[in-house]
Amino acid sequence: MSIQDIRLFGDPVLRTPAVEVTDFDKELRQLVKDLTDTMCDAPGVGLAAPQIGVGLRVFTYWVDDELGHLVNPSLDLSAELQDGDEGCLSLPGLAFDTPRAMRVVAKGQNMFGEPVVLEGSELLARCIQHETDHLDGILFIDRLDRDQRKLAMKAIRDADWAGLASPVLKVSPHATFGKAL
Repeated sequence: MSIQDIRLFGDPVLRTPAVEVTDFDKELRQLVKDLTDTMCDAPGVGLAAPQIGVGLRVFTYWVDDELGHLVNPSLDLSAELQDGDEGCLSLPGLAFDTPRAMRVVAKGQNMFGEPVVLEGSELLARCIQHETDHLDGILFIDRLDRDQRKLAMKAIRDADWAGLASPVLKVSPHATFGKAL
């Protein structure tokens, strides 16, 4: 098992757009393993490479007993929207009602460079959008309306982990929160 530290809000890697993967090699397969092990241990339903300090366009997901990963995703979103609680392993203990597309078609590659099409709705669609946002340097709190974002920022300032000198978390403290992405 190769569990990595999870970067917390405030770490610049979370706001830096990730670069496209061009080498589908042993190191990429190890990154996917590290992401999967870390996500499952946290536990979360998704984890993007920047959340463990790696600036590559890769994420893993674990939704409805479906475990997988996607490299270099591009998304087609439905016009129909959904609202629902959303959390993040990089913002432990926080959850806010966040608007997302109801359905998504994600195109990308697997760890071997083979084409992949991933279609999802509801929680899987939310997860795919959330993790792809991470790859673009966007956090779910950026999707909140102004009033909700103010509440989120206050909750972040009040959080036990706020302002840590080394903004990393080994294991998520919200294991019972099933929608941490």
